[in-house]
Amino acid sequence: MHNFVIVTDSCCDLPASLAEEMGLEVIHLNVLVEDQTYTNYLDWREITAGAFYDLMREEKTASTSAPSIGDFAAVLEPVLQQGKDVLYLGFSSALSSTVSTGMLAAQELMEQYPDRKVLCVDTLCASLGQGLFVRKVWEKKQAGASLEEAYQFARDLVPHLCHWFTVNDLHALQRGGRVSKTTAVVGSMLQIKPVLHVDDEGRLTKLGTVRGRKASIAALKDKLKEAIVNPEEQTIYISHGDCEEEARYLADLIAKEVPVKGFVFNHVGPVIGAHTGAGVIALFCVGKQR
Repeated sequence: MHNFVIVTDSCCDLPASLAEEMGLEVIHLNVLVEDQTYTNYLDWREITAGAFYDLMREEKTASTSAPSIGDFAAVLEPVLQQGKDVLYLGFSSALSSTVSTGMLAAQELMEQYPDRKVLCVDTLCASLGQGLFVRKVWEKKQAGASLEEAYQFARDLVPHLCHWFTVNDLHALQRGGRVSKTTAVVGSMLQIKPVLHVDDEGRLTKLGTVRGRKASIAALKDKLKEAIVNPEEQTIYISHGDCEEEARYLADLIAKEVPVKGFVFNHVGPVIGAHTGAGVIALFCVGKQR
């Protein structure tokens, strides 16, 4: 029943200790800042979160790269050689080619190991939304689900994994092509903050705007209140771009109004943080719909 391994990629932004506890195998993406390449390890072993976000505050040029088929094979093949199957839960296909590369690697490996299965799910998730998704599927596995049952559970979960986020620096979104230069300049002058989400197709889209940082954080709480199901059974995941105090302020707002079990906090990883900049706050739960 448990003879399969859950694999994800480093855009899940899970705390390294939690990923280790769950026995996950992780495919790593990379980020290039100026002329230095850093691997997106969950434990930030090549650059600390503080140092990375200091570079983002200095508006250093950053770009990201997805793993290759060879990178996937290096992680997946040893699992198959042990006689185990694989369930890969990947970063949104609307934001990266990672999951499509994983699917190609899976096809090649199943040809080499015809007695083994590698099933892939495009989670349409990002950051700790992907992390929460992985956690929910892992809990299903721990409850005794087979590979096929866990795969179907994951497919059914995709439209219910809610993501909301806000950024403090519109110029970071402008550098990533998400808003125009005029919008970034005017919005920054007026303290306009966007409220965004990851939609049913895994894309980043704007839900609206508010004026002021605290109002944008409160708007995230309001979105959760509208969408969450069975809050007493849920641990809420919150990721942030080196602004933990504000992330915990969001948790306090939620705890006062919604009876959730608790919270998991972590930094937004460098691959996603390269596009959102410092000060991003993202909120995740299971809801009626995205």
